[in-house]
Amino acid sequence: MYDYHVHTNYSDGEFLRWMVNAAADAGLDGVGIADHCNVFPDADAERHRRAFGFNLDITYERRRAAIADARERTDIAVFDAVEMDYHPAHEDAIGEFLYEAAFDYAVGSVHDLDGTNVHIRPHFADKPEAERRDLVDRYFEKLVALVDSELFAIAAHPDLIERNPHLRGFATDEHYARVADAFAASRTVPEINAGRLLDGYGEFHPAPAFLDTLAERGVEVTVGTDSHEPDVIAPRIEGIERELDERGLDPVWIAE
Repeated sequence: MYDYHVHTNYSDGEFLRWMVNAAADAGLDGVGIADHCNVFPDADAERHRRAFGFNLDITYERRRAAIADARERTDIAVFDAVEMDYHPAHEDAIGEFLYEAAFDYAVGSVHDLDGTNVHIRPHFADKPEAERRDLVDRYFEKLVALVDSELFAIAAHPDLIERNPHLRGFATDEHYARVADAFAASRTVPEINAGRLLDGYGEFHPAPAFLDTLAERGVEVTVGTDSHEPDVIAPRIEGIERELDERGLDPVWIAE
């Protein structure tokens, strides 16, 4: 069992060594250090990076040295990865950075909608229902573009909108079918993401109906706990293992 998606102090998680130790204690065979990174060449993105300290495009070599040290202190595989924000307009900048950095693999994510992170509930709360439905359409359009780009080995939390109660419930079977068809034709693989399994949302990504659609098309999945703290890795892995067992799914290995 590999967890290809955890975060460390090189973005918005806890100390790298703590995360690796927790992955080993959870019985994992390997863990992917996939810290957030954004290389969009615009002023808003640059302000966001400065405000939140998401500077992996500058610090990845320093983190690489920390990963090398962690590998010497553990028996499990530790992957040098990245979770990159995606926007169709910035594919060239993303591709150039990934080529230069040469990570073990890259995870791609759609976080931004209407110029705002989808987690920011107040931004979407007062919008008319028709506008929110349109935003969900645009979210899935960006997700399909991410998959079609094949810039990434993994697509993270492919229905992230479900975490926002003001966008939840607008995804349709047509959305799921279109994304599943894109995955079926792509080298990019979706993940079973447990990043909100233990909190108020209490569900995996993708949602059950979405996962059913992926399975019907023979789309394989990876495992990602999306953990930011050490103590959530083990219970999230246990939850994912139960889900995989119940569905009879074997996750695909991205890197060894």
